[in-house]
Amino acid sequence: MPVAICGKEDKITQGRIAKVYTHVGLNKVEVEEGKSGDIIELAGLPDINIGDTICDFNNPEKIPFVDIDEPTVSMTFSVNNGPFAGKEGQFITSRHIRERLFKELERNVSLRVKETESPDSFEVSGRGELHLSVLIETMRREGFELLVSRPKVIFKDINGVKNEPIELLVVNVPDDCVGNVIEKLGRRKAEMINMEPAEIGHTKIEFKIPARGLIGYRTEFLTDTKGEGTMNHIFDCYEPFKGDIQSRVRGTIIAFENGKSVTYGLYNAQDKGDLFIGPGVEVYEGMIVGLNSRGEDLAINVCKEKHLTNTRASGSDDALRLVPPIQMSLEKAIEFIQDDELVEVTPKSIRLRKKVLDSKERERTTRNK
Repeated sequence: MPVAICGKEDKITQGRIAKVYTHVGLNKVEVEEGKSGDIIELAGLPDINIGDTICDFNNPEKIPFVDIDEPTVSMTFSVNNGPFAGKEGQFITSRHIRERLFKELERNVSLRVKETESPDSFEVSGRGELHLSVLIETMRREGFELLVSRPKVIFKDINGVKNEPIELLVVNVPDDCVGNVIEKLGRRKAEMINMEPAEIGHTKIEFKIPARGLIGYRTEFLTDTKGEGTMNHIFDCYEPFKGDIQSRVRGTIIAFENGKSVTYGLYNAQDKGDLFIGPGVEVYEGMIVGLNSRGEDLAINVCKEKHLTNTRASGSDDALRLVPPIQMSLEKAIEFIQDDELVEVTPKSIRLRKKVLDSKERERTTRNK
C-alpha cells in the first residue's frame, strides 16, 4: 500500500507498506489490515523517525509533533585505556561504541550523541543521570567495555544570562526524617514550594532544585530516610545560575601499584578510611580502592605482604580482621566520582579510577593547576 510520510518542517515523502503485523498474546502475527485502536507494526518504511505521521497517499494530514524534553545532563563515553582493557569485554573499540550509540538514537528520543575532538570519545546527553545509567547498564550486559565520566549539567545562555535546568522534585519521607532531608536539600540550592501530610507517618514535600543538586543525592537520600523514602523528579524550566554547590569533600584511597590485593595491605589501608574492595582483587596503579577520611587523595600499596621473620611475639600472628568493603553499584559509582575520575564499566566489573593513572604525572598535573 502506498503512503505519504509527513516529517518535520512539513516535509512529505512517499513510501510503501510491505507488511502489517499485530500481536496475539506473545506472538507476532501478520494481518491484512489494522483497525483503529490496534497496536501494529509496519514493514517497508526504512527512513522514518519518531514523530513522523504516516498518512493516506492522496490526502496527507500531519498530526502535530509532541515536543520532547531536551537533554539536561551530558557524560563522556570513551574507549577503555586501562591496564585491564579487553580482558572482560567483547566490544571494546571506538567503532563498536560509536555504532551502538548511534543505533540507540533511532529509538531513544531524548538522547543526543556528539563526536568529540578525540576519535575515542563521545559526548552523550540525556534526561538525567538515571537515563544515561540505564543505557550504560544495557551496553554492559551486551558485552561492551567503556569508560564514563562524571555527569555534567547542560547550561544555556538566555539573553546573555547563564541559565541552568531546574527540576521539580517530590519526596515522600518518614516524619522523623523531614528536618534532615530539608537541611541536606537546602545545601544543594533546593527551594521548598509545598509540604503536606501523606499516608500515616509520612510527609510529602515538593522542591524546585537545580539538576546539579540531584547528582549524587539519591544514595544519600536513601541513607537519611533508612530506605523508606521515595523521590521523583521531572524537568521544570531553565532559571539563572544558582551558584556553586559543594560536592564530595573527602578524598580517595588509590592503589599504588599493579597486583592483587592482600589482607595485610588492606588492613593498613582501612585505618585511613572506607574500602571498596576485599582481598584477592586485581588492582592497578591509579585505581580507586577506597574513600579517604580526609580531604586529600592518598596512594597506598594494598598489595603489600607481611615480611616473614624468625621472630614470633605473643598475639602478632592472630588473623587480621577486615571491615566488609562498600559495594559500589553503577549508579553509586557515577554519583561518587569527581571531574578527575572515571568509571570503568565491563560486563563483569565496575571499577573506579583516576583519569591520570601514573601517580607522579598526577601530582605534576595537580601542581600545575
